[in-house]
Amino acid sequence: MRTKLVVFPIRGRNWCFSRSIDHSFKKNSDTSSSSHSPSTFKELWKGVNVGDKPFNAKAELLADYCSNKMDKAWIGLEKSPDGSIKKKIHGLGLWLLSRVEPSEIFLKSMSKEVTSVEVIYPLSLNAQLVRRRLRHIAMRGTIIHRKYLYATVSVIPLTSVLMVLPLPNVPFFWFSFRAYSHWRGLQGSEKLFQLVSDSSKMSNTSTHKKKTEHKESTNKTHNSSHEPHLKLRQSEELEDLVELEDGKDGLSQQAITKICKIYDLNTNDVLKYHKSTF
Repeated sequence: MRTKLVVFPIRGRNWCFSRSIDHSFKKNSDTSSSSHSPSTFKELWKGVNVGDKPFNAKAELLADYCSNKMDKAWIGLEKSPDGSIKKKIHGLGLWLLSRVEPSEIFLKSMSKEVTSVEVIYPLSLNAQLVRRRLRHIAMRGTIIHRKYLYATVSVIPLTSVLMVLPLPNVPFFWFSFRAYSHWRGLQGSEKLFQLVSDSSKMSNTSTHKKKTEHKESTNKTHNSSHEPHLKLRQSEELEDLVELEDGKDGLSQQAITKICKIYDLNTNDVLKYHKSTF
């Protein structure tokens, strides 16, 4: 599946990396995941207790099972009466979610279904620099999310002791959610790094093969049957929006909203880059 990524400077050297929303794919993926994800512990055990199933597939089932449980618990907190303890806990959760780094949200959007990406960026940016920044954010995400995944997973057994209390076990659910997020962030980082690295290898191989006519014809045959993993495309329209509004404090909220509307981006996620220090 090909997806679109939009890259542009949002404040000084701070760049925004965001994936365009694919509403049709989101609807199909939600339906597919709900039909394949285990809803009970018995179904989870049957799915995991299969000898020839790869470890990654078993981990996916466990992650989906925990995600479904957390989603139901979150919906229960959201529907609680105003002024109740559960409603206040829901407000605390929203505050904690607002502090999640935008790069994590971007990497989590790089699902395993993505096989190629089209990167849209302004004319003022260099293609090699855009690719280098994509590789950097992927490598950085791999290191960070792997480290925090191990840390959060090790804390979960300690917070499970609080289940005996009559109140909702906020630490347990929070660290479980963070472990799941870091798991998805790690997968997204590895997927993005693979796509960008494969593209670099293909580009280098293509340049090398053009030295002789025989190798050039072989390369054409190969490229006709294999779509490149990464396509970089400059946008004059995006350049006009960035150049017109860019100032000392970066892009204005009006310009960001316009860019999000044109390229179908999540405005709240993009606005986080304006405040981010990365």
